[in-house]
Amino acid sequence: MFTPEIETRSPEEIKAFQEKELRKLLQYLNARSPFYQRHFQKNKIDINKIKTLDDLKLIPPTRKQDIQEYDTDFICVPKNKIIDYVTTSGTSGNPVQYVMTDDDLDRLAYNEYLGFCCAGCTSNDVFQLMTTIDRRFMAGLAYFLGSRRLKSAMIRVGNGIPELQWDTINRFSPTVLIAVPSFILTVIDYAEKNGINHHKSSIRKAICIGDALRNTDFTFNTLGKKINERWPEIKCYSTYASTEMATCFTECDYGIGGHHHPELIIVEFLDEKDNPVNKGEAGELTISTLKVEGMPLLRFKTGDICQGHYEPCKCGRNTMRVGPVIGRKNQMIKYKGTTLYPPALYDILDNIEGITNYIVELYTNKIGTDEILIRVGADNHSESFEKAIKDHFRAKLRVAPAISFESADYINKLQYPSMSRKPVKLIDRR
Repeated sequence: MFTPEIETRSPEEIKAFQEKELRKLLQYLNARSPFYQRHFQKNKIDINKIKTLDDLKLIPPTRKQDIQEYDTDFICVPKNKIIDYVTTSGTSGNPVQYVMTDDDLDRLAYNEYLGFCCAGCTSNDVFQLMTTIDRRFMAGLAYFLGSRRLKSAMIRVGNGIPELQWDTINRFSPTVLIAVPSFILTVIDYAEKNGINHHKSSIRKAICIGDALRNTDFTFNTLGKKINERWPEIKCYSTYASTEMATCFTECDYGIGGHHHPELIIVEFLDEKDNPVNKGEAGELTISTLKVEGMPLLRFKTGDICQGHYEPCKCGRNTMRVGPVIGRKNQMIKYKGTTLYPPALYDILDNIEGITNYIVELYTNKIGTDEILIRVGADNHSESFEKAIKDHFRAKLRVAPAISFESADYINKLQYPSMSRKPVKLIDRR
């Protein structure tokens, strides 16, 4: 298992390394990025005075709205150097364009290779890719390139179609699934309904993308528990990434956060006033990409609220680790005096027997405050079941949202719209 030397160095050495890389990034942006040239000039930033990570606070952050508005001004290379165009998933607004050069694709391969190494994968593994590799999706491509760098085999099945997933497992004997965790439950359901003994399959690991598997204390949440209980033969590894950062944070065997790769990205956690939070406190994950050629970003606020963990890991890495996403800043809900994030709702819904699937809808009522409607796919539409669901919410969150019963087929169509790359759990109409 490969671990870059920089990830085993002391925190002081890692910091010094990153500060050297930061100065290279600032010079590159100042020479090539129309957006950051204006950004530095407008805010009277002398990049030669930005020498340490602490000095970053002198530069106002970049936000998703900046990329949406000025898009091509972030591109640092001529058009004939662009090899790949991708877009963000659009879960928190209109999809954003992102471009990659040949060197960026090599960097992406190295990034995912490191992620696979964190999860203890080797060239002897065979990966089954259960996410899309098309539809302008960076993650599917990253997994393929990382597998190739690892010199392992990959079977590109794509998302959905449980029958095809099991045909592939039985035909090729893959050892690692790459999947959205909630879909793993669908795969288990199909096996149990069709006489397939999934406990005897070749699968030993799952690299999980999208859904959270853990609580902030790193215990399994409801979804993680269900997978672990129903398919205990496989070990699930949480990952965290986004298109803009072109970098993943993957758990090691100890399952205590996604490991930071300091040669690829600088990480900060900021409060609502763009100030760094105290070490270990939750804040908005803010990143500066290193060694990106096509569209590097500086102090980009991801919108994800997370905590950093800084004690050395037993795996030998001394890098910071990113904890589970607590919620997205723009998806925070103020409901009847209680502040909530959607993952808290999902965790309750995943734990209620009788709920097949669900969609959470957020909207603004006539007096301008947040309302929550949960569309539940279930066979039981009784008033007593609705009361039981609301009682679960009151017990955990002190408030109960409105419930609307629908058919599971209808909810499934809402969860998987034709152009979606990941299952949809939240519709924000506010």
